[in-house]
Amino acid sequence: MSAPAEMNNYNKYFYITETEERWGFYVNTAGYSKINPNSDYPLLTEHPHSHTFDWNKGRILTDYYLVFISKGQGVFESAITPPAQINEGAFFFLYPGVWHRYKPDLTLGWEEYWIGFNGTYPNELMHKGFFTAKKPLLNVGVSSELLSLFQSLIETIQTSSDGYQQVVTGIVLQILGVANTFSEDQGVENDPAERLMSKAKSLLQETLDKPADMELLAKELHMSYAAFRKTFKKKVGVSPNQYHLNLRLNKAMRLLSSTDLTIGEVAYQTGFQSLFYFSKLFKKRIGESPKLYRKNNVHFN
Repeated sequence: MSAPAEMNNYNKYFYITETEERWGFYVNTAGYSKINPNSDYPLLTEHPHSHTFDWNKGRILTDYYLVFISKGQGVFESAITPPAQINEGAFFFLYPGVWHRYKPDLTLGWEEYWIGFNGTYPNELMHKGFFTAKKPLLNVGVSSELLSLFQSLIETIQTSSDGYQQVVTGIVLQILGVANTFSEDQGVENDPAERLMSKAKSLLQETLDKPADMELLAKELHMSYAAFRKTFKKKVGVSPNQYHLNLRLNKAMRLLSSTDLTIGEVAYQTGFQSLFYFSKLFKKRIGESPKLYRKNNVHFN
């Protein structure tokens, strides 16, 4: 498979106004970090003093946080849960007032997405038992749905103008909905083929800036290309190439509606070297040209 686009480390800490508090659900931070093997953790230069910690002391925060480990391996523990190994696809909550600590394996590193949030509505969700500090860790596996939502969250923060807090909290609610689904079934998937196809979808989700090499992807999953294509279509409903194309077009629609990138730039960021081909394919699949789609769906000022 073609190498995924390199995502840069990114974080943002929000100033919470009375408007966000009255909304009842607000995000105070979000970000992504890639921790390479044999690197210090956390990356102290990326976070304010209130959010940094070292392994020996741990940390206590004042808001809710959720962390998704998309790659790598490490360990997590809290004041009320024993140390637990974190594998690729782990999803865990941090609760206000609860001591905790976590870190990647020194020899493997990891990639992490995180969101900090609070408000009357999150408090209500927590107090009604949808999530609990006694069970903060969910082994959801390599979830392309979660990865897509976290990437969309970061993308929205990076490209939107001021006043988008409510849009961001909407994405967080989607993430919480997915987390609740995994919480109810404990994220256990007993079908090996389902697990492999879930990983394939996640890898494809990470490669939206160019066509993917499906034969190389099949090798990475230790399958022949024929078996991979047949299994993928059976489990997902479309071929791997069609699935990947749909992801790229979905990203193009998001960029057209939420950023001021030119249509040529949108085409380039979704792996289309030819603007003419991109426009022709977009109109065929979506039903209108990129220009008209932007006109009818623009969400930025």
